[in-house]
Amino acid sequence: METDRPNITESPFTVEPGHFQYEADLFKHRRETSEDSKQRLSIFNQANLKLGLLPRTALQVIVESYVRELDREIQSGEKQSAEGFGDITIRIKQNLLGNYKGNFSLALIPYVKIPTNRYSENQSDEEGLMVPMSLKLPGDWKIGMQVEADRMLDEESKRHHAELLQSLSVSHVLFEKLEVSGETYYTYDLKSHHFNNFLDAALAVELTRDLKIDAGMVYGLQKDAHKDFFFGLAFRY
Repeated sequence: METDRPNITESPFTVEPGHFQYEADLFKHRRETSEDSKQRLSIFNQANLKLGLLPRTALQVIVESYVRELDREIQSGEKQSAEGFGDITIRIKQNLLGNYKGNFSLALIPYVKIPTNRYSENQSDEEGLMVPMSLKLPGDWKIGMQVEADRMLDEESKRHHAELLQSLSVSHVLFEKLEVSGETYYTYDLKSHHFNNFLDAALAVELTRDLKIDAGMVYGLQKDAHKDFFFGLAFRY
């Protein structure tokens, strides 16, 4: 079973036609610091619901079941909190090359975010395109790569701006069931010309052929880059 988690780099493989796959951050905690405030975000059951449509095409619906956000002003110490249902993201994964065949695979994943959340002031749609790639190496080693372009909301101007993402991941299977992965990626804001760099690591355990659990962390190197800790699972039907 190939999954899009636990790293930022997506899998270029699609779910088989007629099959359903559930992948989720059962719990994710995010810490983020800006010049004026500190933000804490807790996400429960951020689920990626995947349905195989055609041999190389799959539909994905990502649902943030429950989100709690806490903001604290650094100077005044004033706190604000909000919680509720999150956003819904719709994606189509179209494999272009090597869907479970060969050593190299490539896919396109266009997406649109629908602002259904009840906890944030960001009530604008956001769109993007991901291009994930995977290269299988001898000895159960695998390299993942991804380039991505996003149209994101600028919170200050209430207009949209473009962002780029590029990632590189390396994973290795130990003891047939345990997969260890490490990744580096960056984001670049084309409006502010600002880079954020990240390192992450994760462990994934295959409990059965159709069930996996995983845990990991994402560490932003800059002060304003977020830090994540997460625990999740995936199963296929």
